[in-house]
Amino acid sequence: MGALLYAVVAIAATAIIWKGSELLESSAEQLSRYYALPEVVQGAVVVAVGSSFPELSTTVLSTLVHGQFELGVSAIVGSAIFNILVIPGCAGLVAREDLRANRDLVYKEAQFYMLAVAILLLTFSFAAIYHPVETAGGSGRGPILGEMNRALALIPVAGYGLYLFLQYEDTKDHDPPPLEEEIRPGRQWLLLLASLAIIVVGVEGLVRAAIFYGEYFGTPSFLWGLTVVAAGTSVPDAFISVRAARDGNATTCIANVLGSNVFDLLVAIPAGVLIAGAATVNYSIAGPMMGVLTLATVVLFVMMRTGMALTKREAVVLLVLYAAFVTWISLETFAYVDWIPSLPPEPGSAG
Repeated sequence: MGALLYAVVAIAATAIIWKGSELLESSAEQLSRYYALPEVVQGAVVVAVGSSFPELSTTVLSTLVHGQFELGVSAIVGSAIFNILVIPGCAGLVAREDLRANRDLVYKEAQFYMLAVAILLLTFSFAAIYHPVETAGGSGRGPILGEMNRALALIPVAGYGLYLFLQYEDTKDHDPPPLEEEIRPGRQWLLLLASLAIIVVGVEGLVRAAIFYGEYFGTPSFLWGLTVVAAGTSVPDAFISVRAARDGNATTCIANVLGSNVFDLLVAIPAGVLIAGAATVNYSIAGPMMGVLTLATVVLFVMMRTGMALTKREAVVLLVLYAAFVTWISLETFAYVDWIPSLPPEPGSAG
């Protein structure tokens, strides 16, 4: 009965996030037009940050309320993989023609996103090297743990500062068209704040469901974060990008995906650490997961670069790759395979 109840909770939470994100998307687009932001900046920063608020809430709630920083990290990495494989895949299939990519997307957005992956992995590495955490098994046994403190958390945040600087440089050269409608910025800011509150409620439901299923099936909750929480929090990005692709706006579609992932990796993950003060990172898990994310990123980058477009056949390949990832994680969850070393012996354990 409990499993069924939390299944309903997860579905309801996803619906709440979806509705809150629709409100957030509308207000963010209105504010972007009011402040005359370029299309690529609107997709990569304003809409991306707005649609990534569920992931940010996941990290903060998991760390502060439930004491499970690893669940928040896994949800964000899982969401990033979902964004890279599923969203372009679905958008490519519903678009009337191939998704065209411009040089800004390929040579600025995509490459900076790869840099974001490297920055976060480097930060995790510094935590394991300079602030190691001893395990019960002693040296040479068990998972590789490291403490990520506020000083280390500022490294990815500084990387996002660089990203904002590059976007700001783009706005300086932008010649905006005149507004065709009256926009009341005060009202839009209030709607945006209300949507954020709605999203927090939905995210809390997803986090509780992931923790419950981890305990119910005797599996680490981070594995549920990679799938259940990640997919639920990625719903806003999915609908925004698919709608943009159907309307023929490939730039906003792909820019939203890349911008959301940059925000998730460089801001949402360190946010929990900055608020809590410190958190334990299991590098034995973070390393392989970041490896999967890197592979997915390289695949999308190569597809976008060949012909400067994402074809429908390539979109299918992306969806097949995500199905393979979910299958693997499912087998790991129920211990049919053991390719991720040093999993926590029980759900909720540190790291």
